Amino acid sequence: MSTSPSVPPHQPAARRRTKPGKLIGNLLFWLVVIIILFYVLFPFYWAIVTSLKLPSQLFDTPVAYWPERPTLGNYAQVFTGQPFSRNLINSLVVAVGTVVISLLLAMLSAYALGRFRFRGKSMLMYIILAVSMFPQIAVLGGLYTLIRGFGLYNTWWGLMFSYLIFTLPFTVWVMTSFVRDIPAELEEAALVDGATPLQTLFKVLLPVMMPSLVTTGLLAFITAWNEFLFALTFTADNTARTVPVAISLFSGASQFELPWAAIMAASVVVTVPLIVLVLIFQRNIVSGLTAGAVKG
Repeated sequence: MSTSPSVPPHQPAARRRTKPGKLIGNLLFWLVVIIILFYVLFPFYWAIVTSLKLPSQLFDTPVAYWPERPTLGNYAQVFTGQPFSRNLINSLVVAVGTVVISLLLAMLSAYALGRFRFRGKSMLMYIILAVSMFPQIAVLGGLYTLIRGFGLYNTWWGLMFSYLIFTLPFTVWVMTSFVRDIPAELEEAALVDGATPLQTLFKVLLPVMMPSLVTTGLLAFITAWNEFLFALTFTADNTARTVPVAISLFSGASQFELPWAAIMAASVVVTVPLIVLVLIFQRNIVSGLTAGAVKG
């Protein structure tokens, strides 16, 4: 005679009790997600709305969350009334140059720190980490003296040199942790075939390091693109002035007027390329940041 396993009479009731709890948990989760999305996205949405309004409509009451007659005149004013195109070129050249220099130095440093053993390696890593913790204002005076002394004031090279202070430590740390987790067999096979360490780095390890390069390069680009304090201190005119400083110096018809609509239009112009880059490379960013976090 076969007997079927008995189900405790209280189990269905327990299941019924867990369903409302799970539902409440899901509701709370999505409520938090919605609040975070609103907090992050609403300022950018409001910048777009403000950029599409006429200056006379900015302080109308009640508040209009979308203009009745959107206009692109503020975007035209940004490029006709200001040398904004030159500022965009300056920001692009400085940011790309900073990324290229940072990645080149970080690759060499990460290969040495992640693959070779030498005395003082741990101390060197701590020094790199300590440099990244210094606030910008703490090194501003010394950097100003160096840039003036080397004749790099109001130049692209001066900004690139100063930006390396906060982009290089980050790229070195991220790429070093990535290099440590690359299988040693790849390097050993290349060395057996007679490759030099530099050939091994650029021909064997470099393709494997692409996720890390994309991640650190994009984050370094965003940091250099948005930097304000060094760009304000080390530039004197539009020869090398970048977009954050140019936007802060926008002026209206008089000294008592701030062209908020034009400022918002310029902010949208410089923000959209960053959003597009993040959306395009979002998978590379996630894979690059999580690489080395879990060892298989």
